[in-house]
Amino acid sequence: MVFQGRVRLLKFKLTLAYDGAAWQGWQSQRSGRGVQDQVEAALARLFPAAPQVESSSRTDAGVHARGMVAHFEIPAEQFRMPARHLVLAINAVLPEDIRVMSAVRVPASFHARFDAVGKQYRYRIWNDPVMNPLLRTQAWHVPRPLDLAAMREAAAHFPGRQDFRAFTANRGDVLEDAVRTLNRCDIFRHGREVTVVIEGGGFLYKMCRGIVGTLVQVGYGRFPADEVRSMLEGKDRRFAGMNAPAHGLVLWKVFYSPR
Repeated sequence: MVFQGRVRLLKFKLTLAYDGAAWQGWQSQRSGRGVQDQVEAALARLFPAAPQVESSSRTDAGVHARGMVAHFEIPAEQFRMPARHLVLAINAVLPEDIRVMSAVRVPASFHARFDAVGKQYRYRIWNDPVMNPLLRTQAWHVPRPLDLAAMREAAAHFPGRQDFRAFTANRGDVLEDAVRTLNRCDIFRHGREVTVVIEGGGFLYKMCRGIVGTLVQVGYGRFPADEVRSMLEGKDRRFAGMNAPAHGLVLWKVFYSPR
């Protein structure tokens, strides 16, 4: 609990899941179609202070989340329900494709973004000539056979601290710092479903989608696996692979140091 002037404030940490298909990403939009807009509108219906939420990350249009973390603060006098009811209260006024999975009180010093030490993304691929219609908004349909051994060999080049300029999309400005640290880039297959797990301290714009798109093209034989090293060293987006579609990507988890 913190005092702002003479007002006691309570801070809450939210863990959210959402299907991003209908939304223009996490961040608030002029159109009101950001996931953040929906969460803040729900909070405004519950609390007169109409708190803003601070998130751990941003997701692009069409990208999903299972473990997005955010926080908000409200005056203590406005919180008039048992803490265990907060999840139910927020979800009751959210669209059905956005849900708060947990809500807990946190110290005033907690910050969803600045305290995060890592994130895990997962990308789903349906690798079969016929698409599974139940996954059409949740997985990328890749109909041709994939060389998983070559993809795993290529994926081994990504972990470590290095410049990922070749795997980020151009936002129209000068990218001064493209160095990021990845802890893992693993590929798993279960039947016809292939999952790419990417974990690191931070990510550039569309970086995960650039990595996955390149890995799939390695699996097709478009690039040899060891060419990924040359792509990283070349630092030129034009020579790396395609961006995978947004709808296969999920922000799976955000990591924090134990307190």
